[in-house]
Amino acid sequence: MHLLVVDDDVVFRDEFSSFLGDEGHTVEAVGSVGKALEALEGEEFDLVFTDLKMPRQSGLDLLRAIRERWPRQYVIVVTGYGTVSTAVEAMKLGAFDYIAKPFRTDQVRKVLDLAAEQLRYAGPRFTSGQPLEIVRELAIDEKLPVLLAAPAPAPKGLPAGTVFLEFDGRNPARLRTQVEAFLEGRPRVGVVLAHAEHALAGHRTEDIVAWIAGLRELLKDRGVLAIGFDPSRLPAAQAEAITSALSTTVVHGTLEALSNPIRRRILRRLAEGPTSFSHLMRAADLDDSPKMSFHVHRLSEEGLIAHVDEEYQLTDSGQRAASALRGIEASLGGRSGSTLLFRPARGPPRAPAGG
Repeated sequence: MHLLVVDDDVVFRDEFSSFLGDEGHTVEAVGSVGKALEALEGEEFDLVFTDLKMPRQSGLDLLRAIRERWPRQYVIVVTGYGTVSTAVEAMKLGAFDYIAKPFRTDQVRKVLDLAAEQLRYAGPRFTSGQPLEIVRELAIDEKLPVLLAAPAPAPKGLPAGTVFLEFDGRNPARLRTQVEAFLEGRPRVGVVLAHAEHALAGHRTEDIVAWIAGLRELLKDRGVLAIGFDPSRLPAAQAEAITSALSTTVVHGTLEALSNPIRRRILRRLAEGPTSFSHLMRAADLDDSPKMSFHVHRLSEEGLIAHVDEEYQLTDSGQRAASALRGIEASLGGRSGSTLLFRPARGPPRAPAGG
């Protein structure tokens, strides 16, 4: 993974960066929030590790800036002894996880494993990332006639028979009409919507989910729908909604619950039956009670789990969430379904907010 370490303590910064490098990751290290923002403006990172206590601007200041400007960036806060409550507060603000100083190698490895799991969960379903490659794969390997919709001129080299639709997103119904026409006389087709973040950013989340559901129903048993978008260029809730809508139909409260690997582990365990807090901790592979309490509380707030007779169990909504999780994870394993997701390859450096 490509990691950014932010800490004003040069000794810790060098030691921690060396450890991460020895674990096989590429690491960039900076000593201030300002330098971190400069790095984020110039390139993409899989994870950002930031110390909470730094002069002038704190790790919480950096977290808030990242959540505003790059809402899909994963941030792990590094907390000193006695400041776990501040780290939990950071998770409430959107941090992915936290580790404590002095760091334990096993603790850091667990967090890295969780992050890698999350990146796989939220990442591409295709190994390739360019829309043209997706079209070629469907047209040549899958032998499907393909409709490519994108908010840009048609790329060169489209396979013969591919229909291109310049789609700017202001009139989503146009794409549905075009798909209906494309289906006429064709038993199976492929539909690829590229760079959907440009086309869909101006619409309400619930409208986007309903629109995707309509396309899925239209193509049910008759075709493949592939939607590519860059999650870093959409609000977090909208990116999660699109991802989940592509995989299965889920209730709104489920989306946030499915966005963290620890909460997914809790749901998987409770789908097997009620259990205690300590057993849930083991299922989540955690030895940190405050961290576990945070995730259990979030699931309880969403109405997905309940504490009954000294045990935790899934509610009706939790059962639906667990079912949605099984559907999403099944679709991650291959192309058995009719809906696929891909993420465009990295584009030019991201512009600062307002740019």
